Amino acid sequence: MPATTSVEAETTGPTGWRRSLEQYRDRRVLLILPLGFASGLPLLLTFSTLSAWFAKAGVARATIGAFALVGTPYAFKFLWSPLIDRLPPPIPIGRRRGWGLAIQLALIAATLALGACNPQVNLARMAALCILVAFLSASQDVVIDAYRVEILTPEQQGPGAAMIQTGYRIAMLVSGAGALIIAARWGWFAAYATMAALLSVGMLVFIFGPEPTIPPDAQPRTASRGLDAMREWFATAVAGPFADFMRRPMWLAIIIFIVGYKLGEAMAGVMAMPLYISIGFSLNEIAAVSKLVGFFATVIGAIIGGLVTSKLGVMRALILCGILQSAGNLFYVLQAVGGHRLDYLALCVAAENLTGAMAGTALVAYLSGLCSPAFTATQYALLSSLAAVGRTMVASSGGLLADRLGWVPFFLITTVATIPALLLLIWIARRDPGGFSPARRKSLVT
Repeated sequence: MPATTSVEAETTGPTGWRRSLEQYRDRRVLLILPLGFASGLPLLLTFSTLSAWFAKAGVARATIGAFALVGTPYAFKFLWSPLIDRLPPPIPIGRRRGWGLAIQLALIAATLALGACNPQVNLARMAALCILVAFLSASQDVVIDAYRVEILTPEQQGPGAAMIQTGYRIAMLVSGAGALIIAARWGWFAAYATMAALLSVGMLVFIFGPEPTIPPDAQPRTASRGLDAMREWFATAVAGPFADFMRRPMWLAIIIFIVGYKLGEAMAGVMAMPLYISIGFSLNEIAAVSKLVGFFATVIGAIIGGLVTSKLGVMRALILCGILQSAGNLFYVLQAVGGHRLDYLALCVAAENLTGAMAGTALVAYLSGLCSPAFTATQYALLSSLAAVGRTMVASSGGLLADRLGWVPFFLITTVATIPALLLLIWIARRDPGGFSPARRKSLVT
């Protein structure tokens, strides 16, 4: 299962670097890239792309900000992850592949229905469909993350984290810049229909890819029946992962850090599109800059994030990338002050994608390393759900803050919003420097 620090120990010299780079050529590692793409594609369709659609349709800023709450399922996907982890899939082609394919088919249908709506007359229906898309997307993430962790060897978990982030960030550019280009030319339904069609990339992996072997401790047990079987299932599938995680030193501090790490980026992201549109940028201008600058910044950021994580270690990489991620929000201040300038827009997009991809890769490696081998799927769903809390719960107030404070004070607040989480991470690392080691994770299980 994920053993990021073991990879770090082996990649400190030239031979380790070559061995690490060779992992990216493995077929199973390459399969993670399209799965990352499928995972990231739906997010902006209920986030910044939806915000741009609403802004062009004349929807109030406060309403745009409140729509960030439709992403709530991302924060609570751990609640139903044990069902996906243990129940037979609707399509009988394997536990992970069967659930993945079934969820993606439903996600395509929900995305098409959302694109067919009109925000000027169908806001309530769009809210319901956005929640459905987010629910299905979060469920898809549960399957993809479990598939990634189970199909890769411990040495491949580091490259797997970089690949999932690369695919995820490329998908965000496609569903952001790509959707805006299509919407500007052919309308919003065409944009959302195209995004729905692109979800088939992930379906191909589940159709033709291998099925991970079910670990012995996750095999269904048939000895008990009736109420005893239900109690055994609850203790193993539901209570077990949480009880195991709570045996870690400073587990509550770890949770608080995870919630706060992406807070500043989330607050800025939900208001980025309204900022660009309010100062006069067209959809074509935003999309063109995002396509040319954002794509390369994202890929470079994911690669740098993986290399920094391998070279410095996960904890140091989290701190460095977190600081850079927070500093990147200062470019929004530059944009708000400078007004309609394409060079400032390019700087904003480059900073957002470069630092966001770096921090995202480091965070994925950290979350993967926190999981115990016996409970990887549910624990990763829990931890990644916590990472989404800031994006959904707190960032939903971004519209109100921007209205009351103005663009410059708002983005200055987003710049310092992550500092408490970084200080908490430093405290955790000093108090428990061995808490991230593979030996510690093994001892927690055994």
